Amino acid sequence: MRYVNELPHATQEEKHVTIPMSDGIRLSARIWRPASPDTGPVPAVLEYIPYRKNDLTSTRDAIHHPYIAGHGYACVRVDLRGTGESEGVLRDEYLEQEQRDAEEVLAWIAAQPWCDGNTGMMGISWGAFAALQVAARRPPSLRAICIASFTDDRYADDMHYLGGAMLSDNLAEAGTMFAYATCPPDPAVVGDRWREMWRERLDAARPWVLEWLRHQQRDDYWRHASLSEDYSALRCPVLASSGWADGYSNAVTRLLAHVDVPRKGLIGPWSHKLPHLGEPGPAIGYLQEVVRWWDHWLKGADNGVMDGPVLQAWMQESMPPSTAYEERPGRWVGEPSWPSPNVGERVLPLRHHALGAEGDAPGDGVHTVLSPLSVGQFAGKWASYNAPPDLPYDQREEDGGSLVFETGPLSGRVEILGSPVAVVEVSADAPVAQLNVRLSDVAPDGRSTRVTYGVLNLTHRDSEEKPEPLEPGRRYRVRVPLHGVAQVFPPGHRVRLSLSTSYWPLVWPAPEPVLLTVYEEGSTLTLPVRPADGPGDTALPAFGEPEGCEPPEVTRLGEPEQRWTVSRDLVDYRSVLDIVKDRGLQRYEDNGIETGLRAREQYSWVGEDFGSVRGESAWEMRFRRPGWDIRVETRTVLTCDTDTFRVDATLDGYEDGRRVFSRTWNERIPREHL
Repeated sequence: MRYVNELPHATQEEKHVTIPMSDGIRLSARIWRPASPDTGPVPAVLEYIPYRKNDLTSTRDAIHHPYIAGHGYACVRVDLRGTGESEGVLRDEYLEQEQRDAEEVLAWIAAQPWCDGNTGMMGISWGAFAALQVAARRPPSLRAICIASFTDDRYADDMHYLGGAMLSDNLAEAGTMFAYATCPPDPAVVGDRWREMWRERLDAARPWVLEWLRHQQRDDYWRHASLSEDYSALRCPVLASSGWADGYSNAVTRLLAHVDVPRKGLIGPWSHKLPHLGEPGPAIGYLQEVVRWWDHWLKGADNGVMDGPVLQAWMQESMPPSTAYEERPGRWVGEPSWPSPNVGERVLPLRHHALGAEGDAPGDGVHTVLSPLSVGQFAGKWASYNAPPDLPYDQREEDGGSLVFETGPLSGRVEILGSPVAVVEVSADAPVAQLNVRLSDVAPDGRSTRVTYGVLNLTHRDSEEKPEPLEPGRRYRVRVPLHGVAQVFPPGHRVRLSLSTSYWPLVWPAPEPVLLTVYEEGSTLTLPVRPADGPGDTALPAFGEPEGCEPPEVTRLGEPEQRWTVSRDLVDYRSVLDIVKDRGLQRYEDNGIETGLRAREQYSWVGEDFGSVRGESAWEMRFRRPGWDIRVETRTVLTCDTDTFRVDATLDGYEDGRRVFSRTWNERIPREHL
């Protein structure tokens, strides 16, 4: 990244500004804006997240907020109620209270003498969720949004459930927020009230996974704040981005297809990162694009920001399997609209134990598959962060426990852009079963790189609201959409379709082993094929080099640790996926606060005992400076039997090494067609 020291406007920063809410709670904001009074009132941009502006996101915030402010904007970074130095408690994600607070924050910003009354919202992940959800409520000052790594459908396309099956990220994200929502405010900012505020957060804490497990189907809990329930609610322009390695890439194209507002979509090779920090690379000059977006929609500049394609996507070249990439070779392609007239469907039938060619008659073969629980141990993370290495590894071992169909060697280059779809005729010998579908690029030497995948809990085959158990032995035709992707299959490579009945630990397994019967007749794979040289691809302007402001100094006091280990004991047949993410202790030199963050996820099972699957998320977060030393430890364990989920969780708070708070939860929640 190129650090920019000279911008059109010198800026000033206010590190802690309180914003009053109508119920008396005060939220904490950090504000950057042009320093010269000659600038006059300017538009304002809000980022609204729960991740601690004073320390844990301060480095990232300092790269882009002063940069945007230096182009003539007031940038306001607010911690949600109950996080950082904001008062109150955070009880769950995306609650009505959160969105009402955001509307009040926007109204407060628009009324400030340094704001001209025009606002925008931006962010990644939670910040993007917040921007999209608030935009659908149409606050009067909000003119446009810039969002990255988001979803418009909280049930079907978030980290909780996929295809009606539960993701292990449901536990992992709950563990993350169990820790973040119980951290203390900084006494140097809020004064002697810090202990009272911290105790209020600890007293209100509860593992959020308990609530998420109580809503195993699409219901009003998930419909709330899901734009997919009413796309017409969004009336302001949106710049939407994500990455193919992220879990949220589908929402970009879905938004382009369904909203009727000025819109642009951008999908790179990235994991869960902002595009100017994108990994795998290449990262791009995203902040330049954001400034152009704000200049047009908040200042009225005629800068051509809406020219060119509606969607720009990184067409990924074939690569050997790896759990991490520094760069993904490829090129940018552009589409004038979405769905695109340049993308057609190539339907490949399942026939003779293989994927047939387009136009071939369907086969009449009948196959069975009962996958071991080990299928999925190399699946990687639902949403990659590229740290620790968390992308899927070579699929050959996974395919050993799967039903596989593949083409012959390709005679020419094949490029796909969009969501492949598998239509499969199946029957099962149990009332609850999964069909997990993977699409892979198989090189001539046999190495297999997963391109995309999809999951369907077969009880959700007809409805996400009212799932129905399977009738054992009955034949069903089901449709499984795979995650959208842009991918090249080179000549001589093969396209492989793999079907499995489990995909653990990425997806929580069915209650018991299932023998699935797959019928070739009526079963197909549809690929969204795009010509290698799409109209307008060569005319695409190049993105600039990533740039931003130089972040403040951070001193590393302890070494970070990253680990992703798969192990199996052949004495007792216990297998474990062990993940460690440890930032190491570090000091923020601008305020002297020292922080440490260590997270550990562990997913285990024994042999083929579906009742032995176990997930654990444990966090330790530390905050200190001379005379103040706080540690929060959380641990959540999720286990099950055929009928019930069990959650066992603990929360401990320490001050100066002495435990001052402790609470334990032991709760059972019925499984509902899951």
